[in-house]
Amino acid sequence: MAVDDVKINTKTGADGNSYTTAVSNNKLTNDDFLKLMLEELKMQDPTKPMDSKRMLDTQMQMSSIETNLKTIQTMESLAKTFSQSALSNAAAVIGKNVEDGNIGENGVNKAYTVRSVENVDGEVNVKAQQILYIEDQVQDADGKNITYDINGFILDAQGNKTNLKVALENVGKVIKKDGLPVILDENLEEVSNSGYTINGATIPVYSDQLVRIPFSSITKIF
Repeated sequence: MAVDDVKINTKTGADGNSYTTAVSNNKLTNDDFLKLMLEELKMQDPTKPMDSKRMLDTQMQMSSIETNLKTIQTMESLAKTFSQSALSNAAAVIGKNVEDGNIGENGVNKAYTVRSVENVDGEVNVKAQQILYIEDQVQDADGKNITYDINGFILDAQGNKTNLKVALENVGKVIKKDGLPVILDENLEEVSNSGYTINGATIPVYSDQLVRIPFSSITKIF
């Protein structure tokens, strides 16, 4: 028992014997209380016996509080363990593609590539980039992959538009002729023998923004 933290108030009876009127201790345990109650019984004034029922009721309350505190500590420990386990599970999806059930403007499920995971106030989130669309890869005459924008304009090494354009069926989907990509000039006329090729490979085009998604809301991992 933490004796230094116990505060005992006493009074002296008419017979000259002292008796306890109050005991307080923020760190008092259930066992400590039982010891004090027994000591109180030994030192009580025979002419003014203590209310044993009240003492027992108080002891039961303390026992209930102690049990509740232990339950809370156990729950907090379980919550911490669960959070750490969830974070570990979430880390396994870094670099993978996921869906969260939301529908994009094109009417299909939004897809994301996970870049990192984090635990915020016990909630595990993933930070991911949305995949805007899938783009057919096109190579130039030297076999190097080229970059083109959402409208098909071929970009140079500095990211500036050139006079050439890849013909697109829709965003990222190249129009092919005889197995080759259709390339248009500044007058939107087809360029013959452009030297450009397509090998069937595709790449995702991402949003430049990271979004936070609750790990629990992920509906698909692929």
